[in-house]
Amino acid sequence: MDLETLYPLLRSIWVVWFFLLFGGILAWVLWPRNRQRLEAHGSIPLRDDPPTR
Repeated sequence: MDLETLYPLLRSIWVVWFFLLFGGILAWVLWPRNRQRLEAHGSIPLRDDPPTR
């Protein structure tokens, strides 16, 4: 088996893997238990904390 015969199979597997990975990340982000922590992380750039040295 050479790479030309494996390419369509590997491309299909990559698409399925990427879709599952994206779905998993999306489910993790939208899970209600993670909401408070992720909102706290999202507000980090907007804080007016004094600079530390």
